[in-house]
Amino acid sequence: MSLTVLFAAGPGLWPEYEAPLRAAFAKARLSAHLVTEAAPEAVDYIIYAPISPVQDFTPFTRCKAVLNLWAGVERIVGNPTLTQPLCRMVDPGLTEGMVEYVVGHVLRHHLGMDRFIHGAPGWEQVVPPLARERRVAMLGLGELGLACARALQALNFDVQGWSRTPKTGLGLPCHHGEEGLRAVLNGAQIVVTLLPRTAETENILNASRLSWLPPGAVIINPGRGALIEDEALLAALDGPLGHATLDVFRVEPLPEDHPFRHHPRVTVTPHIAADTRAITAAEVVAENIRRGEAGEPFLHQVDRARGY
Repeated sequence: MSLTVLFAAGPGLWPEYEAPLRAAFAKARLSAHLVTEAAPEAVDYIIYAPISPVQDFTPFTRCKAVLNLWAGVERIVGNPTLTQPLCRMVDPGLTEGMVEYVVGHVLRHHLGMDRFIHGAPGWEQVVPPLARERRVAMLGLGELGLACARALQALNFDVQGWSRTPKTGLGLPCHHGEEGLRAVLNGAQIVVTLLPRTAETENILNASRLSWLPPGAVIINPGRGALIEDEALLAALDGPLGHATLDVFRVEPLPEDHPFRHHPRVTVTPHIAADTRAITAAEVVAENIRRGEAGEPFLHQVDRARGY
């Protein structure tokens, strides 16, 4: 029997995803009708993005899983009508993009490139330390955080990891809890935030915790805008904090009159650190549908209690 798979990620994404999904379904030998409209009671799987007009999942009585195309699920995980399994997107292409963004900006700040890019006058030969002499704090050790941490380790950076829960066997020092966070931030010259947005992580970098950082420290946030308290960050940047490179914000697009856009110690990038790539994401979707039909566990299924 052929499956009905509803693409409910918004009409703007359909031209980008249609061909890769059909190719991935064929490769996985899935007999499926991939459609943008269907009677809810006939749908077996939903390919989804939170911008979708589909917000009430109650009529989808046959649906076996909702397969999110975004890495973040905070805009859907709390939907009370969603009783089906929810899977977030862990896309190899997205991971590669995030690693490239993080490594690029860590190296930029490590080498002090801004002074040369912006044409610092004179001939002051400031030699940066070696990577092994530079400590980087990686806040968040999920798929993205761990991939970035390992790439930085390969360049000899002193990477210290932090997560909300204990982690072992990852090949780098891992800390957790409030005291662990303080220990990591106390010695960090560069901080990368790749935590999910949950009730526990919102404003995790507040005024108190920002004060734990050494003078001149740099923050790189390609994770979630709500991880950092905006007003506290601006106050810290007017003080000892060296710089903040921000890719995500509480309101997007970032308003033109937002103080981040005009602060001399802030670099704003327009949410480009990592994006889901249709070709690789389609293969993840197809594999999850194959797993669902084979009675195997879904990849990257969301833990509703934890929120990711």
